[in-house]
Amino acid sequence: MKKNAKKLMAAAMAALMAASMTACGGSKTETTAAADTTAAESAADAAETTAAGETEAAKDGEKKVLKVAMECAYAPYNWTQPDDSNGAVPIADSNEYAYGYDVMMAKKICDELGYDLQIVRLDWDSLIPAIQSGQVDCVIAGQSITEERLQAVDFSEPYYYATIVTLVKQDGKYADAKSVADLAGATCTSQQSTIWYQNCLPQIPDANILAATASAPDMLMSLNADKCDLVVTDQPTGKGALVAYPNFKMLEFGGGDDDFQVSDEDINIGISMKKGNTELKEAIDSVLTKMTKDDFSAMMDEAISVQPLAN
Repeated sequence: MKKNAKKLMAAAMAALMAASMTACGGSKTETTAAADTTAAESAADAAETTAAGETEAAKDGEKKVLKVAMECAYAPYNWTQPDDSNGAVPIADSNEYAYGYDVMMAKKICDELGYDLQIVRLDWDSLIPAIQSGQVDCVIAGQSITEERLQAVDFSEPYYYATIVTLVKQDGKYADAKSVADLAGATCTSQQSTIWYQNCLPQIPDANILAATASAPDMLMSLNADKCDLVVTDQPTGKGALVAYPNFKMLEFGGGDDDFQVSDEDINIGISMKKGNTELKEAIDSVLTKMTKDDFSAMMDEAISVQPLAN
């Protein structure tokens, strides 16, 4: 609004107020009229400033930031790297970057929904508490959709379907095992708070089960250092391990009676979020349900192909 136009509008408003007061039996002095003119002009200025501010807010304040937590240490699902190569994303409050299947999926979801993405790095056991406290919006970290976790958080539709595998040394005594029964007596471990440790290892006859490791990299280093005969994990982690540790061998038992007995829920991998957050769940599901198992597999293969050799 130009200044002259504002003055004209202010004058008109002052005249209107003066006429109104005269009709009621009052009178206006020149001082009062001038004050009314100034007040009206100030009101016009304020209205213009407010409108401009609202326009800027509409431009700058509409886009949602999706805060996604993960370990950034669980290749090929997620890992830490020093730069943004291959499309890696900055990790909040650090000078490092995160990439992997989980980051690729988070980027796709944010692109589809028009969100900005922020990656938050947390330890495995801190992931669900971070959702419950509101520190993050969701966790994309290779979590199985277990009944126990469903008591604490809600999950999206699966964004990966992971079978169970066993990793051994190529020259180890269990390298030719064809079933879980053939692993009898093995010294073994896996990552803490996972179905691999809680559900699978106890199915090995006479197993010597060591303390759980804090992370997947620790689990793999235990096998490489001969602290155990084998570890149990999921197929993507196993495939990624073969890239980092060429001396490993991955055993798959076919999913029948000779294999580890797990439910579909145990091997369906989902995105967790706060209980009752139906808006976010529906938004994420709207992206995932457009994808197929082949889409998931192709994305995972790409992640494996670019993962660092050490995590």
